[in-house]
Amino acid sequence: MDHFNHTWTQTFILAGFSISGRLRHLAFLGALCIYLLTLAGNLFIIVLVKADSGLSTPMYFFTSVLSFLELWYVSCTVPTLLHTLLHGSSPIPSALCFTQLYFFHSLGMTECFLLCVMALDRYLAICLPLHYHAHMSTQVQRWLAGACWMGGFSGAFVSISLTATLPYCLREVAHYFCDLEPLMRLSCVDTGWRAQVFIVMVGFVNTSPLVILLGLYAGIVKAVLKLPSADSRAKAFSTCSSHIIIVTLFFGSAWIVYVGPPVVRAEGRDKLMSLMYSFLIPFLNPIIYTLRNKEVKKAVKRIAERMKSLLKKP
Repeated sequence: MDHFNHTWTQTFILAGFSISGRLRHLAFLGALCIYLLTLAGNLFIIVLVKADSGLSTPMYFFTSVLSFLELWYVSCTVPTLLHTLLHGSSPIPSALCFTQLYFFHSLGMTECFLLCVMALDRYLAICLPLHYHAHMSTQVQRWLAGACWMGGFSGAFVSISLTATLPYCLREVAHYFCDLEPLMRLSCVDTGWRAQVFIVMVGFVNTSPLVILLGLYAGIVKAVLKLPSADSRAKAFSTCSSHIIIVTLFFGSAWIVYVGPPVVRAEGRDKLMSLMYSFLIPFLNPIIYTLRNKEVKKAVKRIAERMKSLLKKP
């Protein structure tokens, strides 16, 4: 196609999910309830870590940073999900579409790096307990958290540069939010090399932290198995179990969508898998980190007792 016949699309159409009748309204109410619970749960963790001195440890600092990230991550895509569930195919300005794409990938990459840092924290706590506080000082915690955010928001420029400069002949995005692969399908020109660059980038962003995670957990398992008693081994493993669940769900679903076989994307299953890492994992995060954690439960009791004592005062 002649380059001069290419047109700049001012507005895209988000197709969303093909749901009709009462199911559409039920899906909307269900998604809205999960979204509100996600916001409440992650805010609860942030406030709890800030309010209780018993949770003033590096592990819970990074957990609160993860919860803060999840607030923005889920809020990046859920508004368009809710709108398409309620109204069907919905228009979105191209500028807003590319902005959503940038922040979605920025926050996703930041989470990849942050999950890796959280594994490093557990490795130092279990394998090098005598030097743990020296290695993981408050300054180091803040530096690591900041590096995750800077790395994520810098790396996402690749995603936006691969799509924002393309000429588009089609408008309907086969998704409920603006993602790179569905947008590339709408281009007037061949996007083969761009798609390959993106797959390499996402593969690197997913694989590098994953390799580091596996190496760190191999060291953790080796150190834990050397502990003398079964109770000490169980306690050490329990501090890692919540993180392992989140890592498995997040990296597994993201890998299938972005690096997995093309048949997943061709048949539209990528929309369902996207719900896992962009919607359900932020919802499950506070549940997994609170229901499976005795220290968090104790902190909740301490805060509740403090609130009761304050209410009893005349």
